[in-house]
Amino acid sequence: MQIAEPLLAAIEELSKLPGIGKKTAQRLSLHILKSDNETVASLVKAIEELKTRLRFCSRCFNLSEEELCEICKNEKRDKKIICVVEEASDVIAIERTHEFNGLYHVLGGVLSPLNGIGPDSLKIKELLKRFESEDIKEVILAINPDTEGETTALYLARLIKPLGIKVSRIARGLPVGGDLEFADEATIGRAVLGRIEL
Repeated sequence: MQIAEPLLAAIEELSKLPGIGKKTAQRLSLHILKSDNETVASLVKAIEELKTRLRFCSRCFNLSEEELCEICKNEKRDKKIICVVEEASDVIAIERTHEFNGLYHVLGGVLSPLNGIGPDSLKIKELLKRFESEDIKEVILAINPDTEGETTALYLARLIKPLGIKVSRIARGLPVGGDLEFADEATIGRAVLGRIEL
């Protein structure tokens, strides 16, 4: 069956998005095609504004509409604690919890020598520079617990600890509502090591 060129082009472009395969791209394309012109215009406008209005905060590299993001500008935040994350999406996830009131620093990824990502590819120099101008007492490493994340966390800890700044890692272990019998050994081990006093 011959597919119309505009539909084929839309499927091709949508399938370039992370987590979107050809079948999902086709469903999205057909949904957009069936939508009214106003809905499609709103979607196009939202995508265009995403690219034209957003940039990275000059201090923490979170997403922002201005030079500094809302978190960096907020005087009520605890300016002595920085939570280091891989991507801006991690800031969103942590902010949703309403449990952290400090500042952030977005690395823009993790160390991955096999993929050519070294310290100079990330915002590590910028993080170290913040310690010169800001009175930071603690750095919380909220980096994914995979191989690259562990390597990045260890690398950062070795750089930061000699500066006399407390370095901590977010706890890892069992999710709320999870069953011990279904958890793997590594997760249970992390939960035991990361136990807290009641």
